Amino acid sequence: MTNFTGKRIIITGATGFIGRNTAAHLLAQGAEVYALVRPESRQKNLLCRHPRLHIIPASMAQAGDMLPAVGHADAFLHFAWGGVNREEIDSPLVQQGNIDASLVCLHAARNLGCQVFMDAGSRVEYGITEDGSMSEDMECHPVNAYGKAKLEFYHQARPLCEEWGMTYYHLRFFSVYGNGDHPWSIISTLVQKLPREETVSLSACRHGWNFMDIQDAVRAVAELYRYSDGHKGESHIVNVASTDTRVLKEFVEEIHRLCGGRGCLEYGTFVQAREGALSICPRVDVLKELTGGTWQEQVTFADGIRRMLEET
Repeated sequence: MTNFTGKRIIITGATGFIGRNTAAHLLAQGAEVYALVRPESRQKNLLCRHPRLHIIPASMAQAGDMLPAVGHADAFLHFAWGGVNREEIDSPLVQQGNIDASLVCLHAARNLGCQVFMDAGSRVEYGITEDGSMSEDMECHPVNAYGKAKLEFYHQARPLCEEWGMTYYHLRFFSVYGNGDHPWSIISTLVQKLPREETVSLSACRHGWNFMDIQDAVRAVAELYRYSDGHKGESHIVNVASTDTRVLKEFVEEIHRLCGGRGCLEYGTFVQAREGALSICPRVDVLKELTGGTWQEQVTFADGIRRMLEET
């Protein structure tokens, strides 16, 4: 595939951080985008206005109802998922609902004639690894209901896609950052508070971490789709991550420098999640392989933070 002109692409979770940026990128590349948005969503205004953007009022559990409105599509990008807050992330009932609704989306993709189905998995699926290394071929041991549900959906979706001859990419996103991310994320917090000379409470930040700029993340999604013709009917888990893995404290100190040294960093005062400080060191070989060896990031961490500071 050389370009996206005329491609009809469905996106669930289109008002979310990754979803809306992916939609904007694909529209800029010439695609026709159909965004499933819950009718009660208060985030509709976050979507860009574009003549090739079509908003379909439906939840992911109602994906089958949109078939007459769309008719046919080429790809289905399933980025919706409920219960990601601290109250519901470990609820088996909520997470089972996500699996069931995601299967509705998968069947809708088949009925629309989609050749490609991608869903947004999570680094949490890997669980705790000895040294933080995370490669797609390793055994997973997720520790919460959210990670277990993401993994369970993959195990159910893969054989169905293989049976139907549909190319399936289970994307495991790592820490994607940029303006529009959750305001409580560590980077959003630092970028907001440090320029105001506030104090930021942090963990010891001695564990390894990996950050990826939102522009690179959505471009990775687009490039995987662009090269998918060479992988028809295949199923792959794909880490969507940066090649820049460091001790978290190094990232924090770099942001502090870019903020002119303003504000104060208080290490060791933040209460960790129950799984503690886990190192992550993702491999991105599969991402490079599936994009013909051409994939490389374009945004350095410093440039991504500078952009956030300029736009804040």
